[in-house]
Amino acid sequence: MTDIRINHDTEVTLHFTLKLPNGDVIDTTTDKTPATFKVGDGSLLPGFEQSLFGLKAGDQRSFDIEPERGFGPGNPQNMQTVPRDQFNEMDLEPGLLVIFRDAAGGELPGVVKTIHDTTVDVDFNHPLAGKVITFDVEIIDVKAA
Repeated sequence: MTDIRINHDTEVTLHFTLKLPNGDVIDTTTDKTPATFKVGDGSLLPGFEQSLFGLKAGDQRSFDIEPERGFGPGNPQNMQTVPRDQFNEMDLEPGLLVIFRDAAGGELPGVVKTIHDTTVDVDFNHPLAGKVITFDVEIIDVKAA
């Protein structure tokens, strides 16, 4: 192990667990290969990356990230009302994740919020938008990038 601390121009290998405040685990690497990334490459949430600064190999921490530094507060304009007939014969229920196609043919996930007689309210915000998230991390290695 080295004493290099996480900062700009470092490559970090770590295990992480991403949780909601109620303890529900969203993602983890603890039973898989650890994650490796270069600080500042844009692959991580800025709030997560900033929370790692100063840590070194062997360190373990837990930290909360507010929505503004995580997946965002959520945008009311990302709530859309969709005609119910666009769902064909789907069994709709609140919380159902539905994949839509955008104008360019890409996938656009949306979560069913409210079902009405002729329309359905769908939330196209990231599922973790507006939520405080908790990261538990174990730093495996830090080296110069």
